[in-house]
Amino acid sequence: MERFNIDKIRADFPILKREVNGRPLVYLDNGATTQKPSAVIDSIVRYYTDMNSNVHRGVHYLSQISTDAFEVTRKKVQAFIHAAEDKEIIITKGTTDGINLIATCYGRAFIQAGDEIIISAMEHHSNIVPWQMLCDEKGCKIRVIPMNDKGELDMVAYENLLNEKTKLVAVTYVSNALGTINPVGQIISMAHQYGAVVLVDAAQAVQHIKIDVQNLDVDFLVFSGHKMYGPTGVGVLYGKEDLLNAMPPYQGGGDMIKEVTFEKTTYNELPFKFEAGTPNIEAGICLNEAIDYINSIGLDSIEAYEFELLQYATEKLSEVSGIRFIGTAEHKCSVISFVIEGTHPYDVGVILDKLGIAVRTGHHCAQPVMDRFGIPGTIRASLAVYNTKEEIDVLVAGIQRAVNMLI
Repeated sequence: MERFNIDKIRADFPILKREVNGRPLVYLDNGATTQKPSAVIDSIVRYYTDMNSNVHRGVHYLSQISTDAFEVTRKKVQAFIHAAEDKEIIITKGTTDGINLIATCYGRAFIQAGDEIIISAMEHHSNIVPWQMLCDEKGCKIRVIPMNDKGELDMVAYENLLNEKTKLVAVTYVSNALGTINPVGQIISMAHQYGAVVLVDAAQAVQHIKIDVQNLDVDFLVFSGHKMYGPTGVGVLYGKEDLLNAMPPYQGGGDMIKEVTFEKTTYNELPFKFEAGTPNIEAGICLNEAIDYINSIGLDSIEAYEFELLQYATEKLSEVSGIRFIGTAEHKCSVISFVIEGTHPYDVGVILDKLGIAVRTGHHCAQPVMDRFGIPGTIRASLAVYNTKEEIDVLVAGIQRAVNMLI
């Protein structure tokens, strides 16, 4: 924690200085997207001011420096998640894009009628719907790992679901609706015993927890730039080299080809085989700055600070009469989801907004989670490195005011 200076960190984020409805902004919707530090914002301006050009396609100076900067990000991501090769890093539009790429390319090539795909009961819709679409097309079947009342996966049930028909397991590292940290290392190891490949959705993990894809032995891992202080419209798919090489391309177009004739097309090598067309160059380049920013603080320090903040928030919110926490797993990070007896999450969210407090209300693109707990939605406060205990106090006071108004 020696490098952790919350006042300095908050000063790095210009938007935190603004007011909403005449009150200082308290931004607690980081599970949806994080705010951006000046280093990322300045990088976006610098790209369009100094180097705007298409990548991988030109011999002129601007194209070369843009390409170099874009590829620096790929290498930075490789180091950030400890991938073996930079060609195992595919630049995508985001987590959803990465999951759909695997469902389309790996699923169509290697999953057949009668095969089984295992997902968990706490998945975001983006890790449910693509597999349903694949099953509709191929005649395979989805099996679901149940969870207990605390929001923890039933690992005995998972073990019983695994069998010789299991071809793919797709699970979230951290639940966006509950904050549960899943035992992904164990999930991966168990799946591999049956020859299944594993995709991990790390969209809610990579900005909070240090990830080592080689140590996890994960086959595919996906995340988004905008949830880790980077730009929107860019994300990462990590895949083991042998699996990526075995898969057909995702889309056809420029940059993913070696040679095109009317008779036949040969495809490019990794990673370009899966990066058809002009990418989001600016976002790809500026993701590098977001990773640098996280590294400058250190994920160990971030994790320790956010855990302390989560404990404080849970303790203070417990004092609110009628509150019910949704997701009380032993291992959690960043997310506090709750309902308050006698109120609707939407109404509480609207009142909090009038007080300058940004939270997320609803089902959080996780309707099966809400069905499991018998509720329409929750109020979700999700934390980031720039949040403070003082902001938690403002949140609790705002909720108390909302309760007094609504009940």
